[in-house]
Amino acid sequence: MSNPLKSNTCDEIVFSSFFKTHAKSLRNFLFYKFGNKDQAEDLTQEAFIKLWQNCTSVPVEKAKSYIYTIANNSSLNEIKHKKVVLEYENNFTGADKTNENPEFILEEKQFKNKLLKAIEDLNETQRVAFLMHRIDQKKYSEIAEELNISVKAVEKRIHLALVELRKTIDFK
Repeated sequence: MSNPLKSNTCDEIVFSSFFKTHAKSLRNFLFYKFGNKDQAEDLTQEAFIKLWQNCTSVPVEKAKSYIYTIANNSSLNEIKHKKVVLEYENNFTGADKTNENPEFILEEKQFKNKLLKAIEDLNETQRVAFLMHRIDQKKYSEIAEELNISVKAVEKRIHLALVELRKTIDFK
């Protein structure tokens, strides 16, 4: 006897609601891994397309895990072809017609580049947890759930990221 209510992921209203709830956090997760917004958008769409194509075999309760697994596997395939680079508005020249002292603008740009380089140099696990916490303002428990690790592991990753950033940037 088949159960027609086994998976309602194929229901357009349920799927649409699921997409609206999870697309942004999945995209941000991928952006932190790659540092490339367009690539994150593409992989997010690809994950949801695969979910829709396999909606009969993926119950809603497991759909979040499914899209993260699909996206992660796709990202691992991309890593084989590219070096992971975190790029944040490299085209910013600082010439935004402010009355700031040119020396200050230069120092600010140098610090920004140093910070971005330091974040880029973090290992992937530390960088992802750090950015999810600092940029997305996610709680440790939310990060732990999305990454399938313990809260203690999240705390350790963020702590080690901060230690490494302090060492690299040499705060005084």
